Amino acid sequence: MTVWFTADTHLGDHRTINIWRRPFPDVGAMDALLVERWNATVAPEDTVWHLGDVARRADAVAPLLARLNGTKHLLRGNNDPPATLGALGWASVGDYAEIELEGRRLVLGHYPFRSWNGQHRGAINLHGHSHGRLAPMKRQYDVGVDVHEFAPVSLDQLLATTPTRMGERA
Repeated sequence: MTVWFTADTHLGDHRTINIWRRPFPDVGAMDALLVERWNATVAPEDTVWHLGDVARRADAVAPLLARLNGTKHLLRGNNDPPATLGALGWASVGDYAEIELEGRRLVLGHYPFRSWNGQHRGAINLHGHSHGRLAPMKRQYDVGVDVHEFAPVSLDQLLATTPTRMGERA
């Protein structure tokens, strides 16, 4: 079993194509690729932490979750209404989480923190929201799809990279 992280899928949201300059001709193409890459990455027995901003329409969330592999946990983003949180298919829903994975302490939330619990003792902050537009900080990683080829990412993959802003090379 692998644990994966993602954020800012914004499924069904045409605005993200223009605002974040996603390389898709339309929402249908964007959504199809996001679902395809999720399921090519995540096995049915895996776990996924979605760090917010799931979809444009809350009524589309439950059918979408049924199509996506893995046990799914949601940490609410600024574009996630109550109906998204209440959709069938989430194993848990919250605003913030601290977990231990592979001997590392992770602080998870939609928003990037300037400082976080355990920051000076090696804790790692995983976040979404910024779509790769923030200057990198030590032990802080944007797990959003815009900076990870539109697919969930593992902790090992994150640790093997130097945090960068979207469009920059490490």
